[in-house]
Amino acid sequence: MTYRVLYFATLRDQAGRDEESIVSDAADVSAFYEELRGRHGFSMPREKLRVAVNGEFAGWDRALRDGDEVVFIPPVSGG
Repeated sequence: MTYRVLYFATLRDQAGRDEESIVSDAADVSAFYEELRGRHGFSMPREKLRVAVNGEFAGWDRALRDGDEVVFIPPVSGG
């Protein structure tokens, strides 16, 4: 399956891009993030992130479908 991933803040810096399309066999969001951690060396544990699938917040056990857009949202500070 192919997923579109959007990256923000720290994850964008570590991935070296804002977005990408990934072909993956990951069945859920948790497995997909672990795959991306291995690919890009993400240092942030998933417990610190929120995740959205197709524009809606989702749990880590959310099943993925071909063509889904996945966004991992790290904590953001600023003013």
